[in-house]
Amino acid sequence: MGADKFKSLDNNLVSEIPNNHNSKKSINKTLKRAYIESYGCQMNFADSEVVASILIKDGYSITKKLDEASLILVNTCSIREKAENTVRKRLEYFESIKEKNSKITVGVMGCMAERLKKKFLEEEKIVDLVVGPDAYKDIPRLLQEVENENEAVNVLLSKDETYGDISPIRLNSNGISAFVSITRGCDNMCTFCVVPFTRGRERSRDPKSILNEIEDLKYKGYKEVTLLGQNVDSYLWYGGGLKKDFKKATSIQRKTALRFHNLLSIVAEAFPKIRIRFSTSNPQDMSIKVIKIMAKYENICNYIHLPVQSGSNRILKKMNRKHTIKEYFQLIDSIREILPECGISHDMIAGFPTETIQDHQDTLKLMDYVKYDFGFMFAYSERPGTMAAKKINDNIDEKIKKKRLNEIIKKQQKHSLYRTKQYLGKIVCVLIEKVSKRSEYFWSGRTQQNTVVVFPKENYKPGDFVDVKIKSCTSATLIGKAIKISNRI
Repeated sequence: MGADKFKSLDNNLVSEIPNNHNSKKSINKTLKRAYIESYGCQMNFADSEVVASILIKDGYSITKKLDEASLILVNTCSIREKAENTVRKRLEYFESIKEKNSKITVGVMGCMAERLKKKFLEEEKIVDLVVGPDAYKDIPRLLQEVENENEAVNVLLSKDETYGDISPIRLNSNGISAFVSITRGCDNMCTFCVVPFTRGRERSRDPKSILNEIEDLKYKGYKEVTLLGQNVDSYLWYGGGLKKDFKKATSIQRKTALRFHNLLSIVAEAFPKIRIRFSTSNPQDMSIKVIKIMAKYENICNYIHLPVQSGSNRILKKMNRKHTIKEYFQLIDSIREILPECGISHDMIAGFPTETIQDHQDTLKLMDYVKYDFGFMFAYSERPGTMAAKKINDNIDEKIKKKRLNEIIKKQQKHSLYRTKQYLGKIVCVLIEKVSKRSEYFWSGRTQQNTVVVFPKENYKPGDFVDVKIKSCTSATLIGKAIKISNRI
């Protein structure tokens, strides 16, 4: 999930620069400006905020002006080949910049760094340092190694790192919505996915540190947080450690352990004036308890991102997904029963190896059953190192993949329009986030169901919860007129 674009902080210097500019230390500190680009999933963007905090403590300021940077860091994604190609093209551009200024340091972070490791230094001569998702605290040391002209690589995976002790610097923040990471890694081992290999095994963050971070966001005026993880429903806090080691926990640890529905309830009660979202859920791990907690608290958004990947049981088995279509339908039915107005989105892969016409038709039938609000749809891309790449021949022609993907997209556009039309004439509560891309005279925000709404500005401002009456719609956007400040969230 995510978009191939960067986020970076505005040009205000975040770290404090000494007044004595005659000293060598002062001059060096003034020149220490970092520029960060992030690609891929929401977790990468959240990680970049952690890295920004680490850099500031090391004497850097963060800038969004590339020509000011002495350090360029690219936070990468390996989920699809296209994402990696985008990063490589971007590095080519940075190489042209470095040719003009050889003192610039270029580093690669994230999943691509973890996947390629030292090989990255050989393939991309411009790259000075390589750091994996669990080694960001080591960046200051790695930068010193670069300065000493030594190899600077750390891609070691951790059993306990959650960065819960670091206060993220909100990059390019709108001051309204923020990500709060609650888990890291993944144990699911889907055959198409590199995440378990690039981010390691699942571990959860201390709930106290989560609450402290949200308290800080509340103090700063934020109105919405998204609890984030590769699989948030797997959240399990029993004092620290890997989820897989919970079987070794003491009886007291087992009795006092917090699962995701517990955490969700605690956060909702502690911050009744903040909207709460979470992502991403895995069908095999989402419990009815979570859905009931969502129904209990008004400030938990009625929206669930529930990746299914395929509508075929045969393909799901090859993907090593732990749910069947019957179980998935039962979960959807439970959501519809307990949360009738819940928005649901999906991830879908077209053209997974051995996928037949019937498998594809099963996917389209599943979509007809659920009628998702929106989705993230991709053609299968073989990722080196995954079990699918090792054991399953990618035997689907690219033209067939593209054809099936287009059919899935067309189907989703039809369903998205069906869902947005259900709002016509209704009044929805919208959290204003920014100026609309359509017009500078309109605000843009989202409903609880994560549907975008645009409406004339009038006297409202970002951060307001506003009741908006919907007049028209497209498949992706609701268009309306604000009525009043809402007493809902």
